Amino acid sequence: MKVPLRGYLELLRRYLRPMKWRVAFLALVLSAGIALQLLNPHLLRLFIDGAISGTPQERLVRIAGLFILAALGHQFLAAYGRYLGEDIGLRATNELRGDLVHWCLRLDMAFWRATRPGELIERADGDVELLANFFSQFVVGLLANLALLTGVLVVLLREDLRAGLAMTAFAALALVALFMVRNLAVPYWEAVRGFSARFYGFLGEHLAGTEDVHGLGAGRYVFRRLHLMLREWFPMTRRAELAGYSLWFTSVAVFAVGNAVAFAIGAYLFWRGAVTIGTVYMIFNYTQLLRRPIEQIRTQMQNLQRASAGIVRIRRLLDTKPAVTDGPGAGDELPPGALSLRFADVGFSYDAESEAALTGLDFALAPGEILGLLGRTGGGKTTIARLLLRFYDPTSGQIRLGDVPLERLTLAELRSKVGLVSQEVEILNGTVRDNLTFFDQEHTAADDGRLWAVLEELGLANWCHGLPRGLDTEIGSGGHGLSAGEAQLLGLARLFLRDPAVIVLDEASSRLDPGTEHLLEMALDRLLAGRTAVIIAHRLETVMRADSILIIDRGRVAEYGRRPELAADPESLFATLLRVGLEDHLV
Repeated sequence: MKVPLRGYLELLRRYLRPMKWRVAFLALVLSAGIALQLLNPHLLRLFIDGAISGTPQERLVRIAGLFILAALGHQFLAAYGRYLGEDIGLRATNELRGDLVHWCLRLDMAFWRATRPGELIERADGDVELLANFFSQFVVGLLANLALLTGVLVVLLREDLRAGLAMTAFAALALVALFMVRNLAVPYWEAVRGFSARFYGFLGEHLAGTEDVHGLGAGRYVFRRLHLMLREWFPMTRRAELAGYSLWFTSVAVFAVGNAVAFAIGAYLFWRGAVTIGTVYMIFNYTQLLRRPIEQIRTQMQNLQRASAGIVRIRRLLDTKPAVTDGPGAGDELPPGALSLRFADVGFSYDAESEAALTGLDFALAPGEILGLLGRTGGGKTTIARLLLRFYDPTSGQIRLGDVPLERLTLAELRSKVGLVSQEVEILNGTVRDNLTFFDQEHTAADDGRLWAVLEELGLANWCHGLPRGLDTEIGSGGHGLSAGEAQLLGLARLFLRDPAVIVLDEASSRLDPGTEHLLEMALDRLLAGRTAVIIAHRLETVMRADSILIIDRGRVAEYGRRPELAADPESLFATLLRVGLEDHLV
């Protein structure tokens, strides 16, 4: 897939426009360096011809001093220009990384189910890194090298028309040859970048499952797969590198011709007496000076081949449209406090090939009511929670919150009203305070009283006081470890702080020990007061506080009704579950 010129221009316009003054200053620095490069061969000619013709030594010393100053000035400007270019490249690529991450976070769960984290890391880091040179040097550097090329040719044309025309023809030949082979390696590098993403996806997946790999003795199998992937990756990279070297081969051949032309022109003009030996050296020096911008253009073209592969993959990611889109917003239609909830004949399937996860699901909750949701593993309980938070949209039917269809709400509105605690609570690398507030920069120490009140209510205050630095203690993979029960209670604390109108507990007590579960049961009374709730559970103690019971089996409603009535009916499925035990029947 070739990248159209418009694709390059869009990226440059979007990420370099905010830094236009930096880019302009970089162009100025490069222009000054070009002027010094053009001056030096002229100074060399003056020195050589002066030395031959007997120019006074003082004048020759001044010319030599000017040459040294110009050379040092060029080196300084080149180094400073490189610094400015790297700074621009890092700023632009970091901005692009941020945009990619922001876009990925907007994509729905269907995308995340189909994409491994390692692949996204490689796109957001590896592919973007390829564009650093594109942003920092390609356009400004390309224009600067073209300006140097033009300056050299103009000087040669003014010095001698024949030499200038010969070198102009040589430069045109070189640029045409480089342009013809510029896209040769793009498809190869695109394939390499795609395989790189697959490799890092594989690596991230198996590193995350290290315990299972060791526990099942699957180490040899994983290493064999790793070996096979590397064997496949190496020849792909070799082909891409060889295709990229086509530019180098082309430039070597062209410059061999250029040197021959320069020697021939210089010898001819000197033999005819048209130029001095200093001018011959200047012509050859300018020919060598032509080599630098053309080689840099060749290098830029090589880098562009790799960048093009990155641009293709980044554009594909940014062109991925989320299946779940923001609604227009409900405004003041959602009243404060607990909200009603209605699933009206809802059906859902994760994809066209799979069996329906939900079929004809129909139930309603009044504001402040609690629904106990029971069913076998894989029966569709978690799918209901995902639909309620619009991780997916139903295939058929409608879900209403506070009598407002979910698709009318913005995702921010919906997720401020509905809170979820799942079986797996994600503990982030940061302090306890960061994990409770999700790194909210507006949170100040004045709010710590509220944090401590929530921790006290959940029974976590003593635990937190016992940490080395209290709320400022680092937790997560790089800090103080948490037990499964502590992590689950920390997830509930987050929910307390958000104060949503509707709460979904997706088997939140499934990983708790009896002592921690006792703390949870006490905290739930406070958490559920004045809120609508859906409790997905497999323990009797948790579901007995529900007003209604919904038992789901293979995506269909097996039983639905008021809990006291179902418990009192010996023929009901719920009454049977109470007799035989929820765990024994539903696992």
